[in-house]
Amino acid sequence: MIIAIEGLSQQALYGVIEAFILREGTDYGEIEISLDEKIAQVHQQLVLGNLVLVFSELHQTVNIMPKEQFTAQSYD
Repeated sequence: MIIAIEGLSQQALYGVIEAFILREGTDYGEIEISLDEKIAQVHQQLVLGNLVLVFSELHQTVNIMPKEQFTAQSYD
């Protein structure tokens, strides 16, 4: 299920975003971008609705994924 970013404390949201970035190992090209900048970029994509926070009841986890890839049937 999709959960609103307002449903998490700022600290929890920061932790979820940070874990997502570190797990994904995102490559930003030739210019190195700081972790704080990456977090700000992912947060902005969440605010815009391009990315969503998804809670899996089965796994009891929260993940970030592109909105167009989310379907409740395939995630839970």
